[in-house]
Amino acid sequence: MDAVSQVFAMVAAAIHLVVWPLESFLYGHPRVRYLLTGNTADAPEVRLWRFNVGFYNLFLALGLVTGLVLLHTGHSSAGRPVILYIAAFMVAGGTTLVVSEPKLWRGALGQAVPAAVILLTEAF
Repeated sequence: MDAVSQVFAMVAAAIHLVVWPLESFLYGHPRVRYLLTGNTADAPEVRLWRFNVGFYNLFLALGLVTGLVLLHTGHSSAGRPVILYIAAFMVAGGTTLVVSEPKLWRGALGQAVPAAVILLTEAF
């Protein structure tokens, strides 16, 4: 796996690690809600959903980190597929987000673009 793919795997992991506590623990703050949704209105009924989605982001990030660790410890035949699968998952998730709610395009770009770079650099 080339250096560009690995750097973007780290970028994608970092984005998802930052979003994890925002969604899971800090969503009650109006500024966080605005950052994530473009709206400061609270929706307490989505608290459990947001908590779960935040941890989803954590697990995606940890998957990329695991893939990178595998790459750098002599297990590239396992690390590369893990990274590619999670990158594809992130692109699909970002695409789903923007299709389902176009006003969340910034979040969709943050989720999908670094992962798309991984897939594109590995494809060519």
